[in-house]
Amino acid sequence: MPFQVLTQGYLQQTGGFMSAFHTITLKALDGQELPLAAYKDKVVLVVNVASKCGLTPQYAALENLYQLYKDKGLVVLGLPCNQFAGQEPGSEKEIAEFCELNYGVTFPLGEKLDVNGPNRHSLYRLLAGEGAEYPGDITWNFEKFLVGKNGGVSARFSPRTAPDDPAVILAIEKALAQS
Repeated sequence: MPFQVLTQGYLQQTGGFMSAFHTITLKALDGQELPLAAYKDKVVLVVNVASKCGLTPQYAALENLYQLYKDKGLVVLGLPCNQFAGQEPGSEKEIAEFCELNYGVTFPLGEKLDVNGPNRHSLYRLLAGEGAEYPGDITWNFEKFLVGKNGGVSARFSPRTAPDDPAVILAIEKALAQS
């Protein structure tokens, strides 16, 4: 067994510790692997997104955040989800085109996944499942989790909390300042 669970969210492997967050590999919209290990020592804002939602204009503020803080170590990770009123019905290609054409999105986008229910993706089991720092079902599109450099969740923001809300900015800046 290569990993031994030590405490909630952390694993020990030969050569040191690794957060459970960083062991997860997603797929990008283009089908390429998107290993979260690539974001070790970065702050990640994980957001379940949708292109036909009243909150879809948040893409613009998410892109602005990404541009403002990416050189300081922030990654915005958009994860499409069709579980809320079918508001993300498009194919991966359609989602990518929509985001690029309408909002100029350059931050990473994963392929569609379930954030709630029996098919909840392992990432969302870690972020919001039983034993998580901020447990509970995802309430709607554009719910946000701030993951620190160590892979631990440091904040959770409701869908209606704008990405440029002062509380989000403060949490990001605090997480970026931690070593």
